[in-house]
Amino acid sequence: MLVSRLPRFCNELFPFDTIQKRMKAINLLIRFLLELCALWALGYSGYHAAEPEAGRIALAIAAPLALAVLWGLFAAHKAHFPPSRPVKAFVGFLLLEAAAGSLALVGQVELAVTFAAIIAANSALLYILKY
Repeated sequence: MLVSRLPRFCNELFPFDTIQKRMKAINLLIRFLLELCALWALGYSGYHAAEPEAGRIALAIAAPLALAVLWGLFAAHKAHFPPSRPVKAFVGFLLLEAAAGSLALVGQVELAVTFAAIIAANSALLYILKY
């Protein structure tokens, strides 16, 4: 009698829909944090890529601004020009990976590789979870 109730009890305690929604919410939170890290990475890279001080400041402002504009136009949840789901996922992935690549260009290779791996895992999970 108790054994026959166990699957129903487990399903009520841990419903699959709830677990999937939680995973999606956690991955969306991670994606948001990755977006903030990408803005920081581009600012850091922009500052350390140029030699004169004026160029440093200009790149430190322009690079994150360019990412934010491109993200808002093509990769955001409510993008101005929303592409299809696979294209949107790919564009978002490329924009974040470009930020990781910018870190490698200024000598932060270990950080860039770690950042790129986290971006790849998060992008894959979000695509699988149909976001």
